[in-house]
Amino acid sequence: MVTLQGKHIYLRALEPEDLDFIHGIENDESIWELSNTQTPYSKFLIKQYLEHSHKDIYEVKQLRLVISNKNDEALGMIDLFDFDFKNKRAGVGILVRDEVKRQKGIGTEALELLIHYSFNRLNLHQLYCYISEKNDASINLFTKKGFKKIGLKKDWNFVDDNFESEFMYQLIKD
Repeated sequence: MVTLQGKHIYLRALEPEDLDFIHGIENDESIWELSNTQTPYSKFLIKQYLEHSHKDIYEVKQLRLVISNKNDEALGMIDLFDFDFKNKRAGVGILVRDEVKRQKGIGTEALELLIHYSFNRLNLHQLYCYISEKNDASINLFTKKGFKKIGLKKDWNFVDDNFESEFMYQLIKD
């Protein structure tokens, strides 16, 4: 198995040509709550980020990958964050950009590839994620891939003038 290539999609490194795609994601206010963003990002800042995205996961403690289909169309992003080599763990975040392309297996395949890569190439022992209690699609995705709910952070995020709780999920390598 090629580590980052699946049947319908593959995961690839960020490229300078991804500037507009990432700018669109980072400035989409409808998903700011997922990344705890409060302000827009300029193309200049994203360009600087892309110029440094080649750095090693062991140095920057994160890895952002583009989810692409076989026609090289960027569909979304998946990332490892808070990479902790000593304790062999990392957080996972995923987004399929267009709502009409969600719940069509793209996220499932991308997450499968990232899990395989994390456990077999990076030699991690566990992955974790944080999911809003109202995000049924993400809860279903991560539980389908074996993540277990291990905690609740009550009233954790302030969204649309209300507090929302957030679950923590964890996947430990067998």
